[in-house]
Amino acid sequence: MKRYDLRHLKDDFYARMVELIDQELKVDEVGIFLFEVGDFSTIQKSADVIKATGHDLMNSLKFNEVDWTVVVRKVNEQTAKERAEAIEIAKKEAEQAEASQKTEEEA
Repeated sequence: MKRYDLRHLKDDFYARMVELIDQELKVDEVGIFLFEVGDFSTIQKSADVIKATGHDLMNSLKFNEVDWTVVVRKVNEQTAKERAEAIEIAKKEAEQAEASQKTEEEA
């Protein structure tokens, strides 16, 4: 388990978090990332970024009044790739369903 303090990056920590997961963590190793919460959108975006990379978000919690932590487990490349592909397929299906619904409403 490794701990990373990303508070100095303010709201621009996402790329560094992904870089640390990819380069510093071993498969199945856990990383704890500490970042500063400005508006609470950073919390959801951090979860979205981790999901998009295919790794496991194990926990997300308030550390103190201004800081937040996320706990991430790195998965192997094959699992991450499969998850990323599944997310893309789901997005495309949702877009097609939305377009189909709009077409039906216009008709």
